Amino acid sequence: MSKKRVLSGMRPSGKLHLGHLHGVLENWLKLQAEYECFFFVADWHALTSDYEDPGSIRENVEEMIPDWLSIGIDPEISTIFLQSHIKEHAELNLLLSMITPLSWLERNPTYKEQLAEIKDKDIRTYGFLGYPVLQTADIVIYKADLVPVGIDQAPHVELSREIVRRFNHLYGRIFPEPKTLLTDTPKILGTDGRKMSKSYNNAIFLSDPPEVVEKKILTMMTDPARKRRQDKGNPEVCPVFLSYHKIYSNEDTIDWVKRGCTTAGIGCIECKRSVIPKVISRLEPIRIKREEISKDTGLVNRILKIGDERARAVASPVMDEVRGAIKLA
Repeated sequence: MSKKRVLSGMRPSGKLHLGHLHGVLENWLKLQAEYECFFFVADWHALTSDYEDPGSIRENVEEMIPDWLSIGIDPEISTIFLQSHIKEHAELNLLLSMITPLSWLERNPTYKEQLAEIKDKDIRTYGFLGYPVLQTADIVIYKADLVPVGIDQAPHVELSREIVRRFNHLYGRIFPEPKTLLTDTPKILGTDGRKMSKSYNNAIFLSDPPEVVEKKILTMMTDPARKRRQDKGNPEVCPVFLSYHKIYSNEDTIDWVKRGCTTAGIGCIECKRSVIPKVISRLEPIRIKREEISKDTGLVNRILKIGDERARAVASPVMDEVRGAIKLA
């Protein structure tokens, strides 16, 4: 029995951080062992919001793929490819856009949220509104069975399912309806207490050396109510506790932190110092492997060339099916 196929992508944003590790990459590593995985660099998706500054995209690809490899994503097992190298994505996106009602796109909760949140870029474009259609094309051109997402992204896959149902109703059953594969995506907070993000300058990168990791954690904000050492705190509002101890520490340490914080028995520096070695221990093998990988300057291009060929070998015959169904062949 053949393995089920998984499709997942990531926008090229440069070096990756702890949020990517725990939110995406660790899940990919588990999926790689169980499914036939297609992991792609979503450079066209990056253009939907960064079209005014596309020059950094290729550089970001060169930074991101070594991070994938350093945590164990294996190009011999999984297909790693660049979205824009597989032109079938664009052709299918065009055809799916012909049948997708505008109202479906306008009700997309992420679209509404980002229109309200993103003020420094003009994202009121056709491409940004229509990115769920391109996302659908990305998935179904490989007839993927499963799409790993967090619970907040599940509506995106449901929209893809609606588009697929409409296509199959109009032209015959070409595509299976992709299913959501819910994954645990812990929210990793940055050094300022906000969601970890390169754009916020609050990230701990997978490539950070130990002394940088230590410095960043030591300067992290904690419970704002603890202004002095003798003030009692609340671990449940402390980013260090929520995003680091809960992931890296054992139950005994967690109990010690809870008790010490709420009674002012320990200070914030003691709390931070107890978790720093655990974070460094997780990141150091990744950083060392990444340094080795980065010495081979042609590796990323070789991996993408092989992955692109594998992806195209799957996408091309599916596109032939689509043209035949629409009678464009």
